[in-house]
Amino acid sequence: MGPERITFGGRLLPAALIAPQLLIVGLFFYWPAVQAVWQSFQMQDAFGLSTEFVWFDNYRALFADPAYYQALVTTLVFAAAVAGLSLSFALLLAVMADREIRGSGIYRTLLIWPYAVAPAVAGVLFGFLFQPGLGLIARGLNGIGIPWNPLLDGNHAMILVVMAAAWKQVSYNFLFFLAGLQAIPGSVIEAAAIDGAGPARRFWTIVFPLLSPTTFFLMVVNVVYAFCETFGVIDVLTHGGPGRATQTLVYKVYQDGRIGADLGGSAAQSVVLMAIVIGLTAIQFRYVEKRVAY
Repeated sequence: MGPERITFGGRLLPAALIAPQLLIVGLFFYWPAVQAVWQSFQMQDAFGLSTEFVWFDNYRALFADPAYYQALVTTLVFAAAVAGLSLSFALLLAVMADREIRGSGIYRTLLIWPYAVAPAVAGVLFGFLFQPGLGLIARGLNGIGIPWNPLLDGNHAMILVVMAAAWKQVSYNFLFFLAGLQAIPGSVIEAAAIDGAGPARRFWTIVFPLLSPTTFFLMVVNVVYAFCETFGVIDVLTHGGPGRATQTLVYKVYQDGRIGADLGGSAAQSVVLMAIVIGLTAIQFRYVEKRVAY
């Protein structure tokens, strides 16, 4: 006899089971999104006491602002660098941790721990390490003749926030890559080894193609992470500077809305940012997924 199939009678119990999740999503995602869209068509004072419906004036001002396009380019570069760096290092660590070595369980646990660190805490850690005057690594770089000052050099600041954001995400990627590697049948790898394929060829012709669904999923997640979840890292390390060199779209929303008190313009930016993230995700599913072998 096969396993007994469990069915729910009626619709009340299934609805009750999914109601808490739907309530959370509605309260903390859909309702704020609707509010942002509505506020993007309004002009209001810093305290939100008086509002005026201005239709698309906020969007016109936004797309006429050169600083917004600078932030867009910065965000694209930042997202590509963070996704590429975190995925590459996570895959390398997963391949190494998947080997049968003594204490591999301890290594895997230690590699997962950084994911529990909040983005702001990751920014503080890298700030201590790379602070020009007191940072241990910064002093070492300056000691060997490599000038390092992310407070004044925009390129150095971008490198710093990319490293901190990528380090924060490596553990998440590592966990999925390791699970994907362990799901690959060992018989396939052994057959390729018997046929004379070396380790590098086995990886690129067998292992990596079989990891393509995992890689595609992580690519989407990392792009969304770089666009929307790296505010804490940037705020702690650079505050978007120097000279807007690390001002990404999500940080510009905060600066214009919280500091600049332009609530309508900030809401318009958040709507455009949401549209960009949805568009990039759709493009990845439309074109990149075709190369994925399930």
